[in-house]
Amino acid sequence: MNFKTAIRYSLSFAAILGAMSLVAISAAAQEKEKSEAKNPPANEKSSVRDPFKKYQPPVKQTRVVAKLEAPSIQMRIERYRAEKMAAANAHVAAPKPTTALLLNEVQVTGIFRSPRGWSAMVEATPLAPKLSYVIYPGERFFDGQLVAIEEGRLIFRRDTVWTDGRREKSVEVKPLRTPSPVEAMTAAKAAPSDAPTVETAKPVVPEKETAKPVVPEKETAKPVVPEKQ
Repeated sequence: MNFKTAIRYSLSFAAILGAMSLVAISAAAQEKEKSEAKNPPANEKSSVRDPFKKYQPPVKQTRVVAKLEAPSIQMRIERYRAEKMAAANAHVAAPKPTTALLLNEVQVTGIFRSPRGWSAMVEATPLAPKLSYVIYPGERFFDGQLVAIEEGRLIFRRDTVWTDGRREKSVEVKPLRTPSPVEAMTAAKAAPSDAPTVETAKPVVPEKETAKPVVPEKETAKPVVPEKQ
């Protein structure tokens, strides 16, 4: 008798648990449907449009692409000093000071020949006092590189970086700077004192040989000696 009662109670308890689980599952499904109805997915577009509202096309967001501006001269100098210190610690060749200068910050003050070939003298305009550097083909700048040196001008390759990561390369030519009137007068005054005096050899003119008059020799009368008999 007790055994039958226990079986009856267990079956009733299992039926109650099954009914409760079904109720919980149906309630969760209803809540999910309600939440989806309140918050439709963002990618689904409503096909119903208000006929009394003026149509407005969707606004497309356009990315503005601009040229990256170079940092200030002070930041570039600090970066050059850090690179120079790192090169000294690694026992490698240090970068040159021109790597901190922009192409529009230098002026060509002289072009001349050297044992290494053509070289040029450039002046850094943003520095005070202004410093000058000797550069050769292949020298790097912050936004470019010296490609070639020609008579009277320098040819550079300029690198332009855009905000979208794109890089553009262009050719830039810098002519030799025309000296100012003050510099021209200073150079003219310093030229006679600094220039060594060079003695030019005068051509030797051969002397003309003049014909001397021939003087006839005087005949002297010899004494006549009488013959002996």
